[in-house]
Amino acid sequence: MTLNLKTSSVAALLAATTAIPAAAELKYENNSGGYVELYGQFNPALISVDDGQDTETRLLDNDLSNSRVGLRLMQPYGDNEFTFRLETGLGLPNSSEWNQLGTDFSGWTREDIRHVDFALKGGYGKFSAGQGSMASDGAAETDLSYVGTALYSFTNDENSGFFYRGTDGVLSDITVGDSSSNFDGGRRTRVRYDTPDFNGFSAAIAYGENALSSSDDDTYYDFAIAYNNTFAGGVEFAASVAYAVRDFDNVSGERKDTIGSASVLLPSGFSFTAAAGSRDDTASGASDPSFWYAKIAYEGDWVAWGKTGVGIDYYDGSDFNNDGSDTKAWGIAVVQRIDSINTDAYLKYRNHDFEDGTSFDKNEAWVLGARWQF
Repeated sequence: MTLNLKTSSVAALLAATTAIPAAAELKYENNSGGYVELYGQFNPALISVDDGQDTETRLLDNDLSNSRVGLRLMQPYGDNEFTFRLETGLGLPNSSEWNQLGTDFSGWTREDIRHVDFALKGGYGKFSAGQGSMASDGAAETDLSYVGTALYSFTNDENSGFFYRGTDGVLSDITVGDSSSNFDGGRRTRVRYDTPDFNGFSAAIAYGENALSSSDDDTYYDFAIAYNNTFAGGVEFAASVAYAVRDFDNVSGERKDTIGSASVLLPSGFSFTAAAGSRDDTASGASDPSFWYAKIAYEGDWVAWGKTGVGIDYYDGSDFNNDGSDTKAWGIAVVQRIDSINTDAYLKYRNHDFEDGTSFDKNEAWVLGARWQF
């Protein structure tokens, strides 16, 4: 077992994180209805991963929702709104950059830039240009549960780089990240159009390239449809579907993803969330994986600090990494809101099981973290 931080040090750091006082809103308004706002978050987590033989433990920035800082600007322009958003990750030692062989922290790079996004919004909808979300970003992650802060359809944020260990004790070359995904869309340097809202329905279309990567000259385009509404009696429902294409620059073919998700939140506090997706990869030798996901959760005001959410989920994937493989994952989590310091504290357990004709040990992860936002 490898433990890089003494328990007392970890406790002290987490205590310090949650002891930060709630900051006043960093928003500056002008006399013409516009504003500039500074925002951000820190999300440290103590993560322990057991590959069936060895356990690795680190205090890291949780890639589930990495630490970041950003700036928003909004200025009315006639009947329109002009907006600008600049946001970057902080490049802290990250949960996606470690495994049994050690750590490979890259620090801050240009790929940590999340948004450099200009937009104009009016009665016709919204036009966007620059680095930002493609239309399919979030389409596999529609989730109304409060526990979604820690437990959602992408199941390998904390241990994606870890290799599965064979039952013979030998590490394979297959990582947890190779064995599962929800195919959710990403951020690209793109142009995008969003329709106005029509009785809860909206749609978006985008086209772009991965300008932040020097090794990716592929083109990306997608479209998505979303729905969100609250019905009589307080039942809230949301759903998204998307179709995304990656056109490979080397003329090897295309990768086509079809994804969707839906979530319902009942007045009782119970919520039900589901997602599914499939990938059609025409590149030579590529497999065509698919998955489905389900979660049941409950939230309530159990303590004076703020809302508490608990949930359990299940993920089932097939043909990841190679044809005929089978991926199972399940998790359980609790998230506690601490209103006074604008923080979500969470504890999660995640279990991954992968088979491809070879017998592997299960990969298990425990995560204790706190996300403070300002």
